[in-house]
Amino acid sequence: MTEAYPAGASRDGVVAARHLARWLALAATPTFAIMALLTVVLGGPADMLCAAGHGSVLGGMVPMYLLMSGFHSAAWLKLISERLRW
Repeated sequence: MTEAYPAGASRDGVVAARHLARWLALAATPTFAIMALLTVVLGGPADMLCAAGHGSVLGGMVPMYLLMSGFHSAAWLKLISERLRW
Protein backbone atom coordinates (compact mmCIF):
# COMPACT_ATOMS: atom_id res chain seq x y z
CA MET A 1 0.00 0.00 0.00
CA THR A 2 1.39 3.40 -0.96
CA GLU A 3 1.40 6.25 1.56
CA ALA A 4 0.17 9.64 0.41
CA TYR A 5 2.13 12.77 1.33
CA PRO A 6 1.30 16.43 0.78
CA ALA A 7 2.34 17.85 -2.59
CA GLY A 8 6.11 18.20 -2.80
CA ALA A 9 6.75 16.32 0.46
CA SER A 10 8.78 13.17 0.79
CA ARG A 11 8.75 10.57 3.55
CA ASP A 12 11.99 12.05 4.96
CA GLY A 13 10.49 15.55 4.99
CA VAL A 14 7.38 14.39 6.83
CA VAL A 15 9.45 12.48 9.39
CA ALA A 16 11.68 15.53 9.93
CA ALA A 17 8.65 17.79 10.37
CA ARG A 18 7.14 15.44 12.96
CA HIS A 19 10.45 15.27 14.80
CA LEU A 20 10.70 19.07 14.88
CA ALA A 21 7.09 19.42 16.03
CA ARG A 22 7.74 17.04 18.92
CA TRP A 23 10.78 19.03 20.07
CA LEU A 24 8.84 22.30 19.78
CA ALA A 25 6.06 20.83 21.92
CA LEU A 26 8.64 19.84 24.54
CA ALA A 27 10.13 23.34 24.49
CA ALA A 28 6.86 25.11 25.36
CA THR A 29 6.54 24.02 29.00
CA PRO A 30 10.02 25.00 30.22
CA THR A 31 9.87 28.22 28.20
CA PHE A 32 6.68 29.35 29.96
CA ALA A 33 8.02 28.23 33.35
CA ILE A 34 11.19 30.29 32.81
CA MET A 35 9.10 33.27 31.71
CA ALA A 36 7.07 33.00 34.94
CA LEU A 37 10.25 32.81 37.02
CA LEU A 38 11.80 35.78 35.26
CA THR A 39 8.61 37.80 35.71
CA VAL A 40 8.65 37.05 39.45
CA VAL A 41 12.35 37.88 39.81
CA LEU A 42 12.58 40.86 37.50
CA GLY A 43 9.01 42.11 37.75
CA GLY A 44 8.28 45.14 35.69
CA PRO A 45 5.52 47.51 34.67
CA ALA A 46 3.89 45.02 32.29
CA ASP A 47 3.03 42.67 35.14
CA MET A 48 1.63 45.55 37.17
CA LEU A 49 -0.57 46.64 34.25
CA CYS A 50 -1.96 43.15 33.76
CA ALA A 51 -2.76 42.73 37.46
CA ALA A 52 -4.11 46.24 38.07
CA GLY A 53 -7.80 46.51 38.82
CA HIS A 54 -8.48 42.77 38.77
CA GLY A 55 -9.74 41.03 41.87
CA SER A 56 -9.01 37.62 40.38
CA VAL A 57 -6.29 35.38 41.74
CA LEU A 58 -5.48 34.53 38.13
CA GLY A 59 -4.74 38.16 37.25
CA GLY A 60 -1.20 39.03 36.21
CA MET A 61 1.47 37.53 34.04
CA VAL A 62 2.91 34.95 36.45
CA PRO A 63 -0.32 32.93 36.85
CA MET A 64 -0.88 33.17 33.10
CA TYR A 65 2.59 31.75 32.36
CA LEU A 66 2.11 28.99 34.92
CA LEU A 67 -1.26 28.05 33.42
CA MET A 68 0.22 28.02 29.93
CA SER A 69 3.08 25.85 31.18
CA GLY A 70 0.55 23.43 32.66
CA PHE A 71 -1.57 23.32 29.51
CA HIS A 72 1.50 22.58 27.39
CA SER A 73 2.79 19.83 29.69
CA ALA A 74 1.03 17.06 27.73
CA ALA A 75 4.13 16.48 25.57
CA TRP A 76 6.25 15.96 28.71
CA LEU A 77 3.68 13.62 30.24
CA LYS A 78 3.59 11.61 27.03
CA LEU A 79 7.41 11.39 26.95
CA ILE A 80 7.54 10.28 30.61
CA SER A 81 4.86 7.63 30.07
CA GLU A 82 6.73 6.30 27.02
CA ARG A 83 9.95 6.03 29.06
CA LEU A 84 8.17 4.24 31.93
CA ARG A 85 6.73 1.59 29.58
CA TRP A 86 10.22 0.37 28.68
